[in-house]
Amino acid sequence: MAGNNKRHILIRYGVITVLFVFFGIIVLGKLFSTTVIEASDWNRRAKEELSRVDTIAPERGNILADNGNILACNLKVYDIKIDLRHEKVNSHIRKNRGIPWNKIDSLADSLDTYYPRVKDLRQHPDTFRKYSWHAKLKKEFEKQPERRNRALRLARNKTLEDFERIKGFPYLKDFNGRGTRNPLYCQNRNVRIYPYGKMAYRSIGRVNENQKTREIHGYSGLEMALDSLLYGKPGLAKRVAMTSGISNWVTTPPRRGYDIHTTINIDLQEMLEDELQKVCEEADAEWGTAVLMEVASGEIKAISNIELLDDGSYGEALNRAVLPFEPGSVMKPISLMIAFEDKLVKSVNDMVDCSPFQRTNDPHGSGPKNMKQVIEQSSNPGIARVIFRGYAQDPEKWWERLAGLGFFEPMHTGIAGECTPRIKRLTPTDSRGNNITMTARHLDLARQAYGYNTELPPLFTLSVYNAIANNGVYVRPHLVKSLIDEDGRDSVLHVRNIRDSICSPRTARMVRECIREVVWGEHGTARLVRDDRVEIAGKTGTAYPVEHGVYNHAKRRYAFAGFFPYENPQYSCIVLVLGKAGSSANRTSGQVLKNMAIKMYSRGMLRNVSTYTAAKSSSRPVLAASTATSHSEVAKAIGASSVRRAKTVTPGAADTVPSVIGYDAPSALRILEQRGLNVRISGTGHVVGQSLPPGTPLKKGETIILRLRI
Repeated sequence: MAGNNKRHILIRYGVITVLFVFFGIIVLGKLFSTTVIEASDWNRRAKEELSRVDTIAPERGNILADNGNILACNLKVYDIKIDLRHEKVNSHIRKNRGIPWNKIDSLADSLDTYYPRVKDLRQHPDTFRKYSWHAKLKKEFEKQPERRNRALRLARNKTLEDFERIKGFPYLKDFNGRGTRNPLYCQNRNVRIYPYGKMAYRSIGRVNENQKTREIHGYSGLEMALDSLLYGKPGLAKRVAMTSGISNWVTTPPRRGYDIHTTINIDLQEMLEDELQKVCEEADAEWGTAVLMEVASGEIKAISNIELLDDGSYGEALNRAVLPFEPGSVMKPISLMIAFEDKLVKSVNDMVDCSPFQRTNDPHGSGPKNMKQVIEQSSNPGIARVIFRGYAQDPEKWWERLAGLGFFEPMHTGIAGECTPRIKRLTPTDSRGNNITMTARHLDLARQAYGYNTELPPLFTLSVYNAIANNGVYVRPHLVKSLIDEDGRDSVLHVRNIRDSICSPRTARMVRECIREVVWGEHGTARLVRDDRVEIAGKTGTAYPVEHGVYNHAKRRYAFAGFFPYENPQYSCIVLVLGKAGSSANRTSGQVLKNMAIKMYSRGMLRNVSTYTAAKSSSRPVLAASTATSHSEVAKAIGASSVRRAKTVTPGAADTVPSVIGYDAPSALRILEQRGLNVRISGTGHVVGQSLPPGTPLKKGETIILRLRI
């Protein structure tokens, strides 16, 4: 019996030995094949792998406002996912002898509360049944383990705080470990965010990702115009062999893009957007564009472009501030500036015949007018006759005179899509060599003198008005102040003037006198722009838009360009509004500039004492309706001995939209959000209007827009 056992054991050992020898021969054979027969192929593949150089994407720079506030920046966000095939998930199911539905239902409740799959999840039973996390998790867990989702996304674009919160949800808190030891994980990526939303949307710009290279570059606004500076320099990493395998070794670290310090003032930007939208809504306009610039420096402090959207609201859209349009009568002060500088007229009191000329007449009368009256009453024949004194014999010199001012040179403002003026050169022959009659050239010259048959971007027009306000110094409009590198070094950009002098100080002073009459003269075309607090000077202009090659007489483009305060100009501004025929620049674009000047004056931004605290009044100020009880602190801050609070309005029934007219913004926000409404605010001050009428049935999750005004 013992002998048989010994024989069986030896047989087994023999079999095992034969198997080991067999596998050893296979291993030696494979080793020989790899190191000798296939050596050249493996060496080639190793060389390819080790010679591979990967590109490391740099971090994109930020865009900053003039006070350093962030207008655009990068933010690392996390997609939070769970691996439902993970061993810990399966072992947890085995431990509980089945799927723990009570814990999974609790997890679904938490996810539906904090991270719902769709908005307004609970508004309709069918929506809840179809899109709740209960339905999604039940569907996933009922699958066979090998068919469950390995990357079920629970939340998108969240922070690490959200990740930690989700880890504490029911069911998920049963798992522990980090990295691959936990079925719950997160994947990070950088996204570009804009803290001020749609503010200066087109001027700041946006970015997108190249699908081939995976690089992120700007496609509009400053993001595109300064992309090479914002993007930075990519780094390089080569593949190296290490004891743990082949890894990346950084040979050239990436260099972060520059932070762009812009000239945009957030307060002025918000004010300009609010005023432009208000005027466009009142005029039922199709679009509006406005630029506010500092006279001495040429810094663009605010730029806004809005247009009527398909849903009937206004939103930031195409940047028309740098696109060419027929300027209309805002061209006349520019023509008069050239006339003064060329000595075609010598003083504001020089007279000119304003009778019909070159197929146009003066609606204000055809008698003789001095230069102030020509601009005040916007006389087409008057300005055309003045220009004819110097350019009738050779109309082509008019284009050359404008070119000498730098009129056709790119401004390099930093705004993407910038165009140069388009003014027809009045040559004696056309491009085919055909003669052009002097009559036709004279007609074109007259029209160009008063703003027709020519196209100017609003920003170019504003730059000349700014030079007139600046005693002839032709500064360059610009949006970029300085560049800040990754080490924090601030490199201030020295912006060169377009021309050190576009005209003499005397010429600039005479043109300013004429422009002032448009607002303050007895027959001025912008008398509604007057305000005793701020003396504004500016010129109106109207033109029919060209659509499909012909003028559309049902619409008009209303322009107003000017500066303020008149005696010591600090800011220049231009506004264009496209609306229905029948209104005027006096009532539309001019009101935007006027309201901006008044608001800036009231805030003490025009080197004046703010009217908020300039003097104590004997009457008690009235505070807006508020749920706060801090009126005594407010009274102390404004220097009032006592205040009278506005009577608050009863919010109304709990299932209806409450009235918040008269409330301050924080109080209105608190009341409406407590009712379950999403609130959007437009403007500053107290509530003067709400998009959902008081008393209408309340639908939780609905958006209400509040209009605020001081």
